[in-house]
Parts: sequence; C-alpha cells; structure tokens
Amino acid sequence: MPMLSPEVAGYLIVTLLLVSLALGAHIGVALGLCGFLGIYLTVGPDAAFAQLAAVPFGTTNSFALAVIPLFILMGSFATVAAITTDLFRTAYVWLGGLRGGLAMATVMSSAAFGAASGSTIVNAAVFTKMAMPEMARFGYDVRLSAGCIAAAGTLAALIPPSILMVIYAVITEQSIGKLLIAGIVPGILTAFIYCGGIYIIARVWPKIAPRADLKFSWKERFQSLYGVSGIMILFVIVVGGIYGGYFPATYAGAVGAFGAFIIALVKRRLGLGSLVEVLKEAAVTTSVIFIIVVGGMLFSRFLTYSGLVTMISTGLISLGTGKYTYLFGFIILFTILGCFIEPIAIMVMTLPIMFPVMKEAGFDPIWLGVIAVKLAEISVLTPPVGLNVFVVKSSSPIPVTLGQAFAGVSPFIALDFLSLGLYVAYPEMILWLPNLMAP
Repeated sequence: MPMLSPEVAGYLIVTLLLVSLALGAHIGVALGLCGFLGIYLTVGPDAAFAQLAAVPFGTTNSFALAVIPLFILMGSFATVAAITTDLFRTAYVWLGGLRGGLAMATVMSSAAFGAASGSTIVNAAVFTKMAMPEMARFGYDVRLSAGCIAAAGTLAALIPPSILMVIYAVITEQSIGKLLIAGIVPGILTAFIYCGGIYIIARVWPKIAPRADLKFSWKERFQSLYGVSGIMILFVIVVGGIYGGYFPATYAGAVGAFGAFIIALVKRRLGLGSLVEVLKEAAVTTSVIFIIVVGGMLFSRFLTYSGLVTMISTGLISLGTGKYTYLFGFIILFTILGCFIEPIAIMVMTLPIMFPVMKEAGFDPIWLGVIAVKLAEISVLTPPVGLNVFVVKSSSPIPVTLGQAFAGVSPFIALDFLSLGLYVAYPEMILWLPNLMAP
C-alpha cells in the first residue's frame, strides 16, 4: 500500500537524491537506494522488493550489455600490447615538427586508441604519462599540455567501440550497431577541429607551443606506420564486421577482445601475470559501470511509477514551442548536470524522461544518441567535477594544478560546442554512414 501520493514522493525522492550526491554518495548507490525508497513510498513494499530482486538480474542479464565488459577487455589487452606507444610514436614522427605538433600528435593518437579502449578515462591516463613529459621537454605550456590530453580522451566516447553509445542504445532500445557507426565521422571531425584549434593557439601565442626541433626522413615516417597496424586491424575487424553485416554489434566486443588478445600475444607483451591483471581490471571497471546502470534503472522505474516521467514529458510537449527549443533545453540540462555528475549517470537519469520528448519532437534517435554522448563527454571536462581533468592531474609526471588543467581545457570545451553546432546544423554528417547500413 502506498504511503505517499506519487507527486509528493517524486519531489521528495528527487530532493533526497540531490542531497545524497552533494554529500558525496556514490552515484550508483544513491540512484538505487533512492529508486527503491521511491517505489516503496509510491507503490508499496511488495512492489519495491520485487523490483529490487528483478531489476539487477534483468539489467545485467541483458545480451546487449554483454558487449560492455568485452569492449573493456579489448581496451585492456590493447593497452598491454603497448598499442598506445606505437600510435604516439607514429603521430610524433609525422606531426611533431609542426608548431603545436606534439599536442596534435597527442590528439590524433588518442583518437586512434579510442578505436580500442572505448573509455575516456583510460585514454586520458595513458596519454598523460606518455605525452606530458615529451611536451614539457620541448617547452610546451603545461596548461595546453594538460588541456589537450584531457580533451583528446573524450574522443574515445564517439569513435567505436563506445561504452556510452551502448548504454544509450540499451536505454532507448535503438540499434547498437548503427549508433557505433554513427560516431565515426563526428569523432574524426572533432579530432581535426581540436588540431585546428591547437594550430591557431600556437600561431597566436607561439611561446605556449614552440616548434619542436624534430626532423625525420620520409623513410622513418613510412616505417613508423607499422605502429598503427595493430589498431587498424582491430578497427577493421570490429567496425568493418558491424558495417558489413558479418556479425551483430553484440558479437563485435568478443571478436575485438580476441583480436586484441592475439595482438598482445604476437608482440610478446602478455604473460600470465599481466593476463590476470587485465582480467581483474576489466571485471572491476565493468562492476562499477553496472552498479551505476542498475541504480539508474531502479530510479527510472520509480520515476515511471511516480508519474514524473509522464507529467514532465506531457508538460514539455504541450508547450509547443518548436523542436529546437526542446534541443536547447536538452543541451542546457546535460551541460548543467555534467558539471557535477559523471556521464553514465547523466544518461541513465535523463534519457527515460527526455528521450520520449525529443523523439516526439521529431529528432532522429540515432542522431540524438551522438548528440547525447557528445554532451555527456563535455561533462568530463567542465568544472568542478571534470573527471578527465582530475585524471590528468593525478596521473601527470609533471607538476600541474587543477587550476592550470581546467584553464587548459577551456578552449577545447569551446571547440566541442563548435563541433556540436555543426552536428545540429548538418545532421547528415552523423546519419549518412548508419543510413547506408543494412536494416
């Protein structure tokens, strides 16, 4: 038997969630406990305990979500195989001699590694340790160095395989394969926009990014391309397999993980000890993600039971102010939440409410998925809780303050909103590749 009216319970539980987050509670735990309590108050204890028993199993038993631990495993094997070192070396040889070239090399190699890792945090941590000392050696301003590494890490969320794309697909019941393919062009374009921004900064303020005295022969440059062979093999296997219809996206993670495993073995960089560490790391990362997803699903059930989803959706649609007003509100909502909450939590909290509204307004679900992921990834750069910025600071072998790191990402946040404007103005940039896929 319900204890409170759905409206009262809805406002009470949402307030409790915000207070819990403000006090530092884990986002997954806070979502799950508040969701359970909300169902308890609105529907009754029987329904609450039934949902508590059913949701964790039903969520983690999802065949679609099985791709997440496999993508994580693929990235872990790729890291052990030192693919990142090879990628950075290649980009270093080709771009290092340009003004701002070392920062550009970091962006491009991070984008390439995104085709294996699927994790912004992994990208940021790996390239901080690799690129920060090199840029410091050539006199790069620590703000630019930290900013470009943190920003480049976000490219892993757009370029497949992307964990956020999978989560969006599961929540909104869209095609995982089409969403992964849809992220290719925006990811590559964002990387080039970053490089263009770095070039302009280096031209306007040359002391920030001095030209490195690096000279490589054409023979050395072409020889360095061997370093990208591993990541190209993985990309062709995973993306080519999905795009060509050889296997569904849910199989792509297994194929990619096995491919990365073979590459690590061939390079003789995988022993028994490192294998155990890879499996342990993948299990821990997967567990953290699933806790957030399960908690978010419980909270979503509460929002449905309380009627808040229907009430908010109906209210927004009834405004009739035009589809781009809804889009503006969507962007504002994600941007504000992104200042305090990590990307996965933003997705599971907002999409049950906003997706029906945006779909009813006429936005393509696949296009909206890329926009949502792009906005969620901007959140890992924005203060006060920019996860990638904190990762760069904590992983850097070169002293860097949070103030310097946040100052460094500021121009890249501006560039992100520039690219977002292009995707809104020209949606075909996102949709043309997935539209070519077989239904």
